[in-house]
Amino acid sequence: MSRGAITDEQGKLNNFAIEPEVYVQEVVEVGFTPKAEVLNGRLAMIGFVSLLLLEVVTGHGVIGFLSSL
Repeated sequence: MSRGAITDEQGKLNNFAIEPEVYVQEVVEVGFTPKAEVLNGRLAMIGFVSLLLLEVVTGHGVIGFLSSL
């Protein structure tokens, strides 16, 4: 049987019946999980670098940039 060719109970060929593997997560993760901490760290790095770029491009810090608007 080739990958993706599945027959049902009546013997009809169904080429589009590739189903993902289903799994149940044993432990529900809520709060300060490693995945959430990695995401928070990456977003903080993006914010810090964009503030540095703002200061390089405008010549002012964030407060000076916002007061000039």
